[in-house]
Amino acid sequence: MINQDFFAALDELERQKGISKDEFISALENALSIAYKKNATVGGTVEVKINPEKKSIKVYSVRTIVEEVLDADKEMSIEEAKEIKKSYKVGDQHSVEISTKNFSRITAQTAKQVLLQKLREIEHENTVNEFEDKEGELMTCTVRRIEDGCVYVEIGGSQIEGVLMPKDQVPGEKYELNQRLNVYVKRVKSSGRVAQIIVSRTANGLVKRLFENEVPEIKQGIVQVKGVARDPGQRTKIAIYSEDPSIDAVGACVGSKGARVNAIVSELGGEKIDIIPWSENPLEFISSALSPARVIKVIQMGDESAMAVVPDDKLSLAIGRSGQNARLAVKLTGWKIDVKSESNAINELEDYVSVESDEVTE
Repeated sequence: MINQDFFAALDELERQKGISKDEFISALENALSIAYKKNATVGGTVEVKINPEKKSIKVYSVRTIVEEVLDADKEMSIEEAKEIKKSYKVGDQHSVEISTKNFSRITAQTAKQVLLQKLREIEHENTVNEFEDKEGELMTCTVRRIEDGCVYVEIGGSQIEGVLMPKDQVPGEKYELNQRLNVYVKRVKSSGRVAQIIVSRTANGLVKRLFENEVPEIKQGIVQVKGVARDPGQRTKIAIYSEDPSIDAVGACVGSKGARVNAIVSELGGEKIDIIPWSENPLEFISSALSPARVIKVIQMGDESAMAVVPDDKLSLAIGRSGQNARLAVKLTGWKIDVKSESNAINELEDYVSVESDEVTE
């Protein structure tokens, strides 16, 4: 019923796909038992035994020996069992080999179904195992198909599929078949037997990883990324810092003639990037975060709340189009920031004396 080619194929599956031959045979035995029971009128519980060494398959009808029979299809009385074999006792199982005539077609169909299911399960397990430790990483992918607004990508040439959902796509960014992209692995989504790699082009982590790849000082730990705030496709503010005062952290990120930051801007489709020096002094940090506007003074107004005073002619620059610059500064610093022009600040603050006070942060 099962020829040598079948078992040779099992050996090949074990080598190429990592499917355990024993695991596959066990699954196939169970599936064949169910298939045989459906396609043949036979009493008892059906068990199928596949022997790779003898390259054979046998089907048995099995009944459990009991004191009192409640299910004649699955049970046999101890009295009846002892007529067959005197050594039988309650709890033993009596097996009778049954004919497998005309079972070849069922075997082939079932083997194919079990094989496909096992391949799907192995692919699922391999996907989860390969990517569960890659969440938060930057990976290169190739666009393979675009359906219903979702972009499906092949990650790293591994034939593993990732999905770039609409919310993870940069507004205005166009995607084409066979296009190569850098994506951020958000998470491995495992639902039952389906594994899906969720990737993003809008995550803050994408910008951080791009800087790590482009700036050796960041990869070496000499320069640290302290935070990222982003409006995907429009503007990003990234806060950087170095414990070594001799290191120009901003310069390291900008690169010679802007080469490093420009490479990242190009990868992000022209998204503007403000590189902000981080400071443990929050008022100083707020002042820098409102770049490119010049801040005259930052005054703490409450717990993690501050007023940033800017020249009257720089108010619109400090706030930014649709409030973008101020909004990103809030995200980056974690403080509530009220941006005021110098003239308005004088009217609102009775204790406002001079822009040369000790609280000035240039």
